[in-house]
Amino acid sequence: MPPFIRPRRATALLASSLLAVPVLAGCGGGSDGGDEKGEQHDKGRPKATGAAAGLPAALTGQRLAWRSCPAPSPAQGTDEAPGKEWQCAAMKAPLDYAKPKGETVDVALIRKKATKPGERIGSLVYNFGGPGASGVATLPQAAGDYAKLNAAYDLVGFDPRGVGDTTPVKCLDDKALDRGADSGDAFKDIKRFTKACEKNSAKVLPHVSTATTARDMDLLRHVLGDEKLHYFGISYGTELGGVYAHLFPKNVGRAVFDAVVDPSQDPVRQSLAQTRAFQKALESAMAYCAKEYGAKCPTGKGPAEGNRRLTALLAELDEKPAPTTEGDRELTKELALTAIGATLYEGEDGWKFLAQALGEVIEDGTGDNLLMLADLYNGRDDKGRYSNMHAAHAAITCADTARRYTRADVAAHRPAFEKASPVFGPSQVDGLLGCSQWPVRGTADKPQVAAPGAAPILVIGNTGDPATPVAGARRMAERLGKGVGVTLTVRGEGHGTYGDNRCATKAVDAYLLDGETPADGTVCA
Repeated sequence: MPPFIRPRRATALLASSLLAVPVLAGCGGGSDGGDEKGEQHDKGRPKATGAAAGLPAALTGQRLAWRSCPAPSPAQGTDEAPGKEWQCAAMKAPLDYAKPKGETVDVALIRKKATKPGERIGSLVYNFGGPGASGVATLPQAAGDYAKLNAAYDLVGFDPRGVGDTTPVKCLDDKALDRGADSGDAFKDIKRFTKACEKNSAKVLPHVSTATTARDMDLLRHVLGDEKLHYFGISYGTELGGVYAHLFPKNVGRAVFDAVVDPSQDPVRQSLAQTRAFQKALESAMAYCAKEYGAKCPTGKGPAEGNRRLTALLAELDEKPAPTTEGDRELTKELALTAIGATLYEGEDGWKFLAQALGEVIEDGTGDNLLMLADLYNGRDDKGRYSNMHAAHAAITCADTARRYTRADVAAHRPAFEKASPVFGPSQVDGLLGCSQWPVRGTADKPQVAAPGAAPILVIGNTGDPATPVAGARRMAERLGKGVGVTLTVRGEGHGTYGDNRCATKAVDAYLLDGETPADGTVCA
């Protein structure tokens, strides 16, 4: 097989929404600037409102010491240092907003200043999803897509609490993560994982909810010197943005939600909808493979044959993992399934890599390409170090739901999941056990996103999105409220649209740069 080449946007997009497999597998004004030595040039702060209103002056009056960025830490998921145009800082926030004068946490930040200061609108804050993706590591990698926006905005990324370098949640070590789900019992494996999280991160686990991170974002808005929060949320970042809008509707500036999480569904319905969407995307990939490669397509003549071949392959890998050239590492069923799902985020580009990687394991009996894809998705670097993406994902997810499913619940739901997807269904339903033994009580199952009085929010869904089905965009817009949610539907494939679909990209630029929203219900081919 030829060497594997990563898709153009894989590093950013594969981090932006985690497939729910078991755990182991208005214009703002001022600027709070700073030079390379961290000296501040405070140009004034807006009045403390929202999250900042009840906080001590030590937090609301803090000045960010922007400096040159070091290389990201292993927990952030990459060792590639950003260029000289990027600056990093840390913002102090309360560990517990109910105790604003108590212990604080340092929220890791990164920014790239507007390239045309005379046209500057304010800061544009990003969240790339997960939950669990490091904004500090991801934004520089994805920034090429946002050059036009960077002319008028400082691009700002952050590690949400529990993620990367912001009080990172720590669970299993790298060697244990390499061993993976080794008991054959999802409940036991998740119990082992949960106990490690409690042992290593008990202090932070009660304080990583989406609502708490939304409060951090409003404090960040204030500290940056912006009257309004201008925001770009992708995947889980849309849920975070919706919660922010609900808590602070008057502070919403120009906001875009791309690849939208459905706020109306409980965990079972949401996971089942995602399972169907992944299966739909996989069958599109298999149809593409049959058309493009004919008899050489590793998934055969179409989806029906492809489903049979893939379920047989996964069963074989469950019995006997495929060898790789990565020392004593093997391609297990869980790693193969992760890799297959990862390619579907990229649309047609990913389908080509899927065909190549499956061809290797089916024809040659080796799993190097699928293992590379799984490692990329799992945040494992070539030194065997894992980011804390999956640990953070578990902690934030379990903080945001009160549901604690049992083995009996999983058994009851298994037929529906396996019907929805013979490939992904079994693993997806086992994923419901992820919070079954979590040591911290979660909040309500459905995020509150109603935001009466907020500025318009552009809500974008993609008909072929495997991770966030397109119906979620419509439901998000409905729940944001009349006159707030503005829907735009893209008829395409893959997870996320900005930078890939010209029509959607043009609509986003028009809103963020000129304040012009498309007509509600606009469809992009």
